[in-house]
Amino acid sequence: MKFNITFIFVALLFIGCKSPNKQTGQDAKSGATKIVNKLHYSKEKHLKNVKQLTFGGDNAEAYWSSDGSKLVFQANNKAWGLQCDQIYIMNASKPLDSTEIPQLISTGKGRTTCSYFLPGDSTIVYSSTHLVSADCPPVPKKEDYGNKYIWPVYKSYDIFIADIKGNQLKQLTFEDGYDAEPTVSPKGDKIVFTSTRSGDLELYTMNIDGTDVKQITFELGYDGGAFFSPDGTKLIFRSSRPKTATEIKEYKDLLAQGLVQPTNMELYICNIDGSDLTKITNLGNANWAPFFHPSGQKIIFSSNHKSKHSFNLFMINIDGTGLEQVTYDTVFDAFPMFSPDGTKLIFSSNRNNNGTHDTNLFVADWVE
Repeated sequence: MKFNITFIFVALLFIGCKSPNKQTGQDAKSGATKIVNKLHYSKEKHLKNVKQLTFGGDNAEAYWSSDGSKLVFQANNKAWGLQCDQIYIMNASKPLDSTEIPQLISTGKGRTTCSYFLPGDSTIVYSSTHLVSADCPPVPKKEDYGNKYIWPVYKSYDIFIADIKGNQLKQLTFEDGYDAEPTVSPKGDKIVFTSTRSGDLELYTMNIDGTDVKQITFELGYDGGAFFSPDGTKLIFRSSRPKTATEIKEYKDLLAQGLVQPTNMELYICNIDGSDLTKITNLGNANWAPFFHPSGQKIIFSSNHKSKHSFNLFMINIDGTGLEQVTYDTVFDAFPMFSPDGTKLIFSSNRNNNGTHDTNLFVADWVE
């Protein structure tokens, strides 16, 4: 789970406009102010021809097929009969209409996250809790933890392969504990994922058939949301790194309960064997959902370092220089991914949602 999209309901306050391109005053219930309801902001010079692909519910972590024609994503939409996230596939160029339910990839049971196309685009790797229970696992109540944002790291997550018709083909992980967040190398040979099998949340790689598992991070903290570079030689990921005695105790105590508090994270880059580990941001707050620019020399990511109440997309060089803001929505932009040919960007956003809590998928032409 690269950052559960329910974060936006816990950590942020929302209001949207009923009328396009206008702002509202303060909402008495939420306390939020001036949320703009629109597809595209004038400062977003890297985006052109922004198109909304989904219209309702929570839709996030959309990733392209290698031929650029399809998207696999996770969704929680009560209109589709869902109570928590499941994995779906859709046409990358055709928006869903209001009554259309796309092809279900996961089982429809338990909770799922983090799907990705495998080589050939006919199979999907994803994470799910369905083997332990058909029910959605319980979500911790923030009031039980001092109203802090707490994210469950369900030990019932394992990693599976299904085909694009939803036929379940293979289970890849069998360890006790959290195994999730798989993504696939452009070379088609490796999967990177996050696991608690060592007692901490670390990154691992394995062959696409689940063999040859290797641990590649070893420092205390939550290492996750990893993606390969375009040439398959490096990984970009986000991590918490508790340092003080108080931070370390809090992190360990929460993890022992299957919980984390992922609100202070920075980005790291390393070789696929874990060598040459380098921290590339030091911005504060939560910096996450990183993905390589097609050049392999920049990273696009989501961050609230400028305002705790607003996540936007930013770009930075792999040496940590040249920070640039890419999106300017007033609530939430995240989960960016460049199309395989580098001409388009898919991302999730709370923009243009008519004052609801909906998170939708948006695609845009990329302008250098």
